[in-house]
Amino acid sequence: MGLRGSGKTQKIIDLVNTAVNEEAGNVVVVEKGENLRFNIKYSAKLINIEEYKLALSYDTLYAFVCGLYSGNYDITHIFIDGLYRLANDSDEKHAAEFLEKLEAFAKGAGVSVTVTVSGEAETASSELKKYF
Repeated sequence: MGLRGSGKTQKIIDLVNTAVNEEAGNVVVVEKGENLRFNIKYSAKLINIEEYKLALSYDTLYAFVCGLYSGNYDITHIFIDGLYRLANDSDEKHAAEFLEKLEAFAKGAGVSVTVTVSGEAETASSELKKYF
């Protein structure tokens, strides 16, 4: 979590490329738009959620992630870049509820999940802070 310009994009690029090099399974990146297209290794599956014409919400994003995994059990790591943009909701309570649900899913599936959030980390709610 960090404000715009705090280095989140470069950090996620580095994490994705490291995951591609070190993990035996498939690495998936979900973003809104194509900001990372030329910066991550081609073997990572980059998904622009806008291509699917979804009504964006936390429930939709959760279902989308579950659908990704149900279609490919070889996924070892899912990156979600820009949580508030992907869910079309910047309410910290809603984000924390989503992350709790996502954490339970990831643990059960044996998948690692990394999420970026644009916002002020120091003023984030305690519910949200427990995820970073």
